[in-house]
Amino acid sequence: MSIKATKTARDHGYFCGYASIFGHADKSGDVVMPGAFKRSLKKPGRTNVQLLFQHDPKEPIGKILSVAEDDIGLKVEGLLFPEVERAKSLIALVSGGAINGLSIGFRTLKAVHNRQSGHRHLHQIDLWEISIVTFPMMERARIFPVSNQSDISVRKHCSPQRSIAAAISLLSNQ
Repeated sequence: MSIKATKTARDHGYFCGYASIFGHADKSGDVVMPGAFKRSLKKPGRTNVQLLFQHDPKEPIGKILSVAEDDIGLKVEGLLFPEVERAKSLIALVSGGAINGLSIGFRTLKAVHNRQSGHRHLHQIDLWEISIVTFPMMERARIFPVSNQSDISVRKHCSPQRSIAAAISLLSNQ
């Protein structure tokens, strides 16, 4: 992907963030544990995780450029396709800060119910898709704001150092 210096990453639909954060309960009481995605991400064809809007299989909006586990959670980089009408709208909504939620579509393979907390700890997940959503089940699963600087290197923006700093900032604001 080639980004011209006169355009921002936002103009091209690039985003990065966390689709899941380890160790925190979502609104349904699920807690994704570190390593839960490991097996799923190693499956053949899983490098092609789908990018949808609101988990709707009729609403593909772009593609996932990379998805991986790190110490914080499931980190994702994606590209919205401005040629797709919904994605074109999302580029404006995401860049304006109106929508910044991320969510995962998955099948639970291994979970343990914690009787004390009432939470379900997910130890193994089969990841199907990642969606940009208005209301994420995991409050902390969000897209990072992309810089307004016109000659930003988008890959540098989502470097591990910047991503960790942004995630810490995000988590402390929740």
